[in-house]
Amino acid sequence: MSKIVYNHKAIEKKWREKWAESPVNPQVDDNGNKKPKYYCLDMFPYPSGNGLHVGHWRGYVISDVWSRYKLLQGYYIVHPMGWDAFGLPAENYAIKMGVHPAKSTAENVANIKRQINEIAALYDWDMEVNTTDPDFYKWTQWIFVKMFKEGLAYEKEFPINWCPSCKTGLANEEVVNGKCERCGTDVTKKNLRQWMLRITKYADRLLDDLDKLDWPEKVKKMQADWIGKSYGAEVDFPIESRKEKITVYTTRPDTLYGATFMVLAPEHALAAGLATPETKEAVEKYIYDSSMKSNVDRMQDKEKTGVFTGSYAINPLSGAKTP
Repeated sequence: MSKIVYNHKAIEKKWREKWAESPVNPQVDDNGNKKPKYYCLDMFPYPSGNGLHVGHWRGYVISDVWSRYKLLQGYYIVHPMGWDAFGLPAENYAIKMGVHPAKSTAENVANIKRQINEIAALYDWDMEVNTTDPDFYKWTQWIFVKMFKEGLAYEKEFPINWCPSCKTGLANEEVVNGKCERCGTDVTKKNLRQWMLRITKYADRLLDDLDKLDWPEKVKKMQADWIGKSYGAEVDFPIESRKEKITVYTTRPDTLYGATFMVLAPEHALAAGLATPETKEAVEKYIYDSSMKSNVDRMQDKEKTGVFTGSYAINPLSGAKTP
C-alpha cells in the first residue's frame, strides 16, 4: 500500500495563489448583482512583538468562522483588519530592539500580515487600517478636538495597572496572577494624569437603548451596572486643621448624621498626605501593598482592611470629628 504524503506547504501555497487570482469574497454574485454586505469587526492587534501568536488567533478564529458562514449565505463580507500601532507597547519594543519605532512597527505589521495570510483568514485587505498612518490619525485627532470643544474630553489623575519593567500601563487582561503578562514583573498601581471621556453625559441614552439590543439579559444588566447611573448628592467633609475637603457622593444623605468613619482609596491623592508622623509608615506600607493587588482581587476580598491616617474629617451636619 503506497503512502500519500500531504505536503501542506506546497498545497497551501498553491491555493493561496489561486485565491489571490480569484478572490472568494467578491462584491457581486455570479449574475453580476451586488451582494448584500455583512460587517464583521475585530479588535485590532498592536504589532509590538515578533509576530502573531496563538493568543491572537484564539481571539480571531471565531469571527473568521462566522464570516465564512455569512459568506456561504450569499453576503459580501466587510471584515477589516488593522493595526493598533501607536503607543507605549510599540515604543518599548523599539527601545528593546534598538530600532526606530517607525521601522520596527512597519516590519512587525508586514510579518503579522504574512502570518494571517498563511492562515488564509477571510479579511478584506482593501479596508486595512493602520493607526500610525497620517490619513488615519488626522481623523482621530479631529474627533478628539470635537470632543474637547464639547467638554467631553478632560484630564484627570487616575490609577492604572503599571508595569515598572515595561514602563507601560496594562489592561486588566494583561495582568496574570498579579504579574505583567509580557515580562512577569509584579504589577503595581500608579496614578497618572490622563485624558478621560465623559461618557456619563450619555448615561440616559446608553441605558434607554439597552432595550434595543438583542443581548442576553445577564449581559445587559452588566452594562447597566457598568454605566452605574444613580441619584444622589455630593457632600464636602472639611479636614481638621487643613484647607482641603473630601467630597463624597451618597444616595442617602439622611444617613450622614450616623457616619462613624471616612474611607479613602489607597490611591486617592490625599491618602498619603493625611498620614501623621505616627501613622506615616503604616499608611505608606498599606498603600504599597494595595498597589500590588489587582482591581478584581480587591473587589473580591471578603475581609475589609484599612489603616488609620491619624487625621480627622469634620461631619458637615453634626460637626463631629470623623477618623
